[in-house]
Amino acid sequence: MIIVTGGAGFIGSNVVAALVERGEVPVVCDLFGADEKWQNLAKHELNDIVPPDDLWAFLEANKPDTIIHMGANSSTTERNADLILEQNFRYTRRLWAWCAAHKVRFIYASSAATYGDGSAGFADNETKAGLAQLRPLNLYGWSKHLFDRRVARCVADGAALPRQWVGLKFFNVFGPNEFHKGPMRSVALQAFEQLKRDDTINLFKSHRPDFEDGGQRRDFVYVRDCVDVILWLLDKPAVNGLYNLGTGSARTFADLAAAACRALNREVDIAYVDMPSELRPRYQYSTQAEMGRLREAGYEKEFTSLEDAIADYFQKYLLKDDCYR
Repeated sequence: MIIVTGGAGFIGSNVVAALVERGEVPVVCDLFGADEKWQNLAKHELNDIVPPDDLWAFLEANKPDTIIHMGANSSTTERNADLILEQNFRYTRRLWAWCAAHKVRFIYASSAATYGDGSAGFADNETKAGLAQLRPLNLYGWSKHLFDRRVARCVADGAALPRQWVGLKFFNVFGPNEFHKGPMRSVALQAFEQLKRDDTINLFKSHRPDFEDGGQRRDFVYVRDCVDVILWLLDKPAVNGLYNLGTGSARTFADLAAAACRALNREVDIAYVDMPSELRPRYQYSTQAEMGRLREAGYEKEFTSLEDAIADYFQKYLLKDDCYR
C-alpha cells in the first residue's frame, strides 16, 4: 500500500495519476474544503481517502509499505509561524518517526526555498554542516529547512531511519492540476490566464541593478518530470538522501513569457510592473538546481525543456475542456 499525503494537491495528484497509470491504487491523505480541488482526483480509482487528523489511526490499522509525503502549507507569503510549524515541521517529523519505527519507506517534499537568496549556492548538501549554511527568506522555506536539518541530525546520530528515505528539494514546478493554488499558482498558468484575457503578459520589474526587467531566473521544472523521479525512486529502494529536483538550467521569466506566447501562436508582448514592496526583501532573483547528486545516484532521464513543457501543458491540458490530469 502506498499513501500519498497532499494527494489532492498539485504535485500529489500528479503522483496519484502516475501510480494509477502503472497499476497502483493509492490511499490519499488530504483535506478538500469547498473548492474544486476534488477534480484533481476525479479520473482515478483510489483505495481510500483519509483526513490528516485520522491518518495516525489508519497507519496503525493498515501498515503501508510507502508514504509519499507531499502534504504541506505551501504558501510562501504565510505569516502565521505556529501554523506553518505545525503543518510543515511537526506533522512531517511525526510521520518520519512512524516510518522509522515501522521500517516504512518515506519520500518527502522539501523545497528550493530552503536556499534563500542563493548566496550559499544551490548544492544539495545533506550534511549538518552543509545545511547550516543556508538562510531561507520566508517561513515556508524555513519550515522545510528545519525538517531537512532534523533528518541530517538523525542520520549523523545513527538514529532509526525509514527503510528508504528521500527528501526532494523541488524548484519551480508547473503543470496540470494547480488551479486550486490561487496566488501560489505557477507563472506558467498565470501567463496562460493573462493571455486568454489579453495579449500582454505582466511580469515584475527588477529592483536590482544586476538583473534587467524579466531577467530574474528560475529553474522551471515540469511536474511530469518530478513525478518521473518519484517513480524512479520507488523502483530504487536502495537510494536514500536529500536531492535537488529541478532541471539544472535556469531560465528567465521573459523566456517563460515568450514560450507561453508562442505556445498560443501570439506575438511576444510583455509589460513590466513594480514588485510589491513587501515582497522585495524576500524575493529570490535566481535559482538553479545542481543536479549532480541525483545523476550520480543513477537517474538518467533527460528533463523536458521549458519550451516543450509549456507547449505540452497548454495544448494537452489548459486548452482542453477537461484540463485535469
